[in-house]
Amino acid sequence: MAEIRIDRIIAASGLASRREAASLIRQGAVTANGATVRSGSEKFDPETADIRVSGEPVGYREHRYIMMNKPAGYVSAVTDRRDPPVTDLLDARLRRLELFPAGRLDKETEGFILLTNDGDLAHRVISPKSGVEKVYYAEVEGVLNDTDIQALAEGAKLRDGTRCLPARLEIITPGTAFVAVREGKYHQVRRMLASRGKPVKYLKRVSIGSVVLDGALRSGEYRELTEEELSGLFSEEIADLAVFQIPKKR
Repeated sequence: MAEIRIDRIIAASGLASRREAASLIRQGAVTANGATVRSGSEKFDPETADIRVSGEPVGYREHRYIMMNKPAGYVSAVTDRRDPPVTDLLDARLRRLELFPAGRLDKETEGFILLTNDGDLAHRVISPKSGVEKVYYAEVEGVLNDTDIQALAEGAKLRDGTRCLPARLEIITPGTAFVAVREGKYHQVRRMLASRGKPVKYLKRVSIGSVVLDGALRSGEYRELTEEELSGLFSEEIADLAVFQIPKKR
């Protein structure tokens, strides 16, 4: 990997901002390969150099990918005037990395949201052209039936006349189902089911691509994606929803 300014390496680790990194360097708190760093302009290969701040190794990664189990009440944004953004749930180190949601879940929808600082990957996840399937668990009013399955498979027509791309509806019980979409229109899953006379009572995203929300993550918790999961975001395989535990209490 090419050599990078050490103040950038520290900032990209989330340990400190560029300004804070400069201050730490002036204090003599930064070392590289055992030698004290004297200037933020010194360059090193972050993949091979042993860089430490106050003795703590710097874990440099150009991009980060976070799976979060979003709770209701939070908005899919970095900042918001009225409601708390999902980034408020991150620890201070991750907040310094300027992560943002790759796609949106509405305020009351729970579940899998991907946070990253990789704009190219975020665009691929969001774009309908990529065909990345997002699956939701839905509880609705009314009784779901085969006619609803066919209507979504043909491309549901919303009440304002908008036509959606074909979607999958997998009925679990008469009032619950998995809904899989490959686009992200505003409140799309809620609006599709409402157009069928089955308004949503509860909605949770459970997978993106073949990556299923980690059942060990409680509401508001998060973790890094594994390398296998990262590649699975764009896999043509359909998520194995058998591993997803349908929520019984909220």
